[in-house]
Amino acid sequence: MPNAMPRTEFIALMAMLAATVALSIDAMLPALPQIAQELTPDDINKAQLILTSFVLGMGLGTFLTGPLSDTFGRKPVMLWGAVLYTICAFIASKAQSLEVLLIARVFQGVGAAGPRVVAMAVVRDLYMGRGMAQIVSFIMIIFTLVPAIAPLLGSFVIDAYSWRAVFYGFMGFSVISALWLGLRLPETLPPERRRPFRLHALRAAVAEMFVHPVVRLSIAVQGLCFAMLFSMLSSVQQIYDITFGRADTFAIWFGVVAVVAGSSGFLNANLVMRLGMMFLVRAMLIAQVGFSALMILAGYAAMAGHLSDTVFFGCFVVWQITVFFQAGMTLGNLAAIAQEPMGHIAGMAASVIGSVATVVGVTLAIPVGLMFDGTPIPLAAAIFLEATLALWLMRLMMQADAQLSPAQ
Repeated sequence: MPNAMPRTEFIALMAMLAATVALSIDAMLPALPQIAQELTPDDINKAQLILTSFVLGMGLGTFLTGPLSDTFGRKPVMLWGAVLYTICAFIASKAQSLEVLLIARVFQGVGAAGPRVVAMAVVRDLYMGRGMAQIVSFIMIIFTLVPAIAPLLGSFVIDAYSWRAVFYGFMGFSVISALWLGLRLPETLPPERRRPFRLHALRAAVAEMFVHPVVRLSIAVQGLCFAMLFSMLSSVQQIYDITFGRADTFAIWFGVVAVVAGSSGFLNANLVMRLGMMFLVRAMLIAQVGFSALMILAGYAAMAGHLSDTVFFGCFVVWQITVFFQAGMTLGNLAAIAQEPMGHIAGMAASVIGSVATVVGVTLAIPVGLMFDGTPIPLAAAIFLEATLALWLMRLMMQADAQLSPAQ
């Protein structure tokens, strides 16, 4: 089906839809101190749940949005997702308790799953092969800029108004993208290519994926890599604020880290064809085990007075870069590894893999965030253990792949 939109406009729209998730997480980071003070002053660590609750909802929504778009078409699922996202953002803006805010964030995440997942399906509908790879590359370049500027935008809004105004920004962003989508993008999945939604087919796909050893292990490693990323996102604002007293410059530092770490996508694209996906994932996990161990040592050295605050802060910023950089070098590769044997159920597999890995990641990240004690040590210890476990699972995965290769 020909695309009625100019190519540049199409890329911009798809990037905006895909960026909804990053904006909804990172723009909230500067708001956490105000929310904690207003809604949960007796336990400020609970404010971190505002991030993980959104990710949990997104993971649950991812499970169904792909199959639903195969049945009802791409546009209805994306538009109804935007409607749910907008309504829940409004409810969150009016919340007078943390519990109401968290419930609204969960369902806001469910709504965000529509644009996030289905946007990639739209790209697959309209482009193939190298053309599709090029379009996705352009989208990801724009996508990587969002985490860099989102906290800064959030801080501007909070300084000018309040933390509740950030949700009005989410509403405006969603309304603009939905109107743009509804008015300019034609439906990309014609009725004759749609498939009825069958719950038993979804159950069969899940069973098939978890029987296959490489797919099963890849999802587990992906979940652990998500856990490392979400754990860092949950605690990073408190660490800048409480540990280092740099709340005023947090958005700037976060932007610099995001830009530097964003180069991982370009590096991965250049290396993956030569070195392979499994090699790169394993190498990044080995590196993270080492970096996290060094961060633990730096934390105890700083507590003992052997490191100055400036040096300790520098160590944390470098380590933060490695965690974000690792996400860029591992998550895409692990998703591709898991999907490779599932080509006959590619769309459904993408939804299930993304959903399970995200839910596993956020489930592991929640207790890590709640363990914050004023230092980065609990976070570094958790990421060290997650990276070590992921590295062991990678070894099992590579052994399973070697055993399956002769048979294939």
